[in-house]
Amino acid sequence: MFSKFLLIIAFFLISIFKISAQDSIVNPSQPNIISAPVILKSDTLFHVKSSPESYPIKIRAQEISSQLKILTQWYIKGKDSIYLQQKENHVNVMYNSNVAFIVTKNDANYQKLPLLNLAEMQMSSLINTLNRDDILSSTEWLKRIGYFALSFIFLIVFIKLVNWLFKRLDKRLVKIERSFLRKNKNILKYFIPRKTANIFVFLSKIIRIVIIWITLIVFAPFMFSFFPWAEHIVYLFYGYIETPVKYVLFGFIDFIPSLFFILIIAYVARYIVRVASHIAADVELGKFQLPNFHKDWAKPTEKIFSILVYAMALVMIFPYLPGSGSTAFQGVSIFIGAIISFGSTSAIANIIAGIVITYMRPFQIGDRVKIDNVVGDVISKTILVTHIRTPKNEDVTIPNANILIGKIINYSNNKEKTIILHTTITLGYDLPWLTANDLLIQAAKLTEHIEDTPEPFVLQTSLDDYYVSYELNAHTKEAKKMPRIYSELHKHILEVFNEAGVEILSPHYMAARDGNLTTVPSQLKSTDKTPIQKIADHLTGRNQKVNITKSDESKGEEPTFKSF
Repeated sequence: MFSKFLLIIAFFLISIFKISAQDSIVNPSQPNIISAPVILKSDTLFHVKSSPESYPIKIRAQEISSQLKILTQWYIKGKDSIYLQQKENHVNVMYNSNVAFIVTKNDANYQKLPLLNLAEMQMSSLINTLNRDDILSSTEWLKRIGYFALSFIFLIVFIKLVNWLFKRLDKRLVKIERSFLRKNKNILKYFIPRKTANIFVFLSKIIRIVIIWITLIVFAPFMFSFFPWAEHIVYLFYGYIETPVKYVLFGFIDFIPSLFFILIIAYVARYIVRVASHIAADVELGKFQLPNFHKDWAKPTEKIFSILVYAMALVMIFPYLPGSGSTAFQGVSIFIGAIISFGSTSAIANIIAGIVITYMRPFQIGDRVKIDNVVGDVISKTILVTHIRTPKNEDVTIPNANILIGKIINYSNNKEKTIILHTTITLGYDLPWLTANDLLIQAAKLTEHIEDTPEPFVLQTSLDDYYVSYELNAHTKEAKKMPRIYSELHKHILEVFNEAGVEILSPHYMAARDGNLTTVPSQLKSTDKTPIQKIADHLTGRNQKVNITKSDESKGEEPTFKSF
């Protein structure tokens, strides 16, 4: 009895050995791997038992499985076609227009079957698996429903955990003082609701909502993937998410070398600008001197140099920017350039004029100048405009282009020398010129801020039909006090001439008198005169004067008399 049992076991072992010897032929190049299965939808289609040299059988089987999984992911029965494509030394099993896998002569030799027959068998196995209706057993349905329930519970627990953690975090963030939001330079306060007590609480709420939404988007499809009817939708959904994520991720990875070059160029440009800024500061303070280079040129030159350096850096960075070679990027660049070119003609003219004026140095900050008939002190110069403050405290803005093409008078250009103030009066021919000369010089010497050396002088500028024009010239060092000096000078001229009994006739003015009337004011005030004197003045016409306009006389019309 025992011997019969031993014979049965020996026969069983021999049978198993024979079966395994037939189904598991060893690959000479891979002695440790006999065969590897090709799996699709958890079903073994066939075994790979041969492979090219130095190419493992297991890897070949895995690649065929992955290829079939990708190609048949959206398989539609009756629409997609699977067929054979015979070649010289192999047969391609085609899925639509793609090669699903290849059956070689080596495979047929190992299986001891004709090449075409082996290919048809493997193709039939693929078609049967794809057309098979996935009918799940009750046990399998219970498992999948259980997995779904566990996933759903995990999702709820995770969301509650996130909410609990952020509530604890918010309690700590509330303790941070709101003074952070009151800082003038804190731009974040403009992006939060006005009723928000703390910016950190607001940011934590945003982060919590983002985490919950990402979890729902990623995890919810995974929950439904346990059901066969939802597998296609889940794969499609994840495919939509995968495409942009891969694009951004791999795009950023590809951009890292370019980013490295951009950072180097930006750092070098910033370093050069910083060195130029230090040199300009020392030149402006007089610590570093350059021949024939004025101190006030330092800052403008540094700004121009910085613009050129950054422009050059931008030109070098441009090819490394993502999408710089695309037609859309180039079109936008051309459009922006056209807008700048057509819309900033006057601005560019002012910029160029500002640069030219800077190096011409016609005036400096604080100088008293006259530009476009505007007299005032220069309070600031920019690349576009120049600001002037008049003696009336009026701030006038003049474009640099107007200054460049106009006339500039600088009263403070030479602070070591004096400037000459001049005013013109008209006197009759009956007054000797020497008397007029002495009286005008006397009035000039009585005026404050008029220099004694060089002495004031008088020029007779014209001999007109009715009067002689005398121009008084006086030196002063106080150019910024010209309005007050002129006022004082005119006041003293009136006082000196009235005391001397000399009347000053204005242009185009002719006095007609009867008797000894004069334009010189009376020494007696009207309040000091007696009633009899006032009546005498009225009867003699002493308190009246008339004028004859020159235009009436030139037209040959009768003169028009006006009483004052």
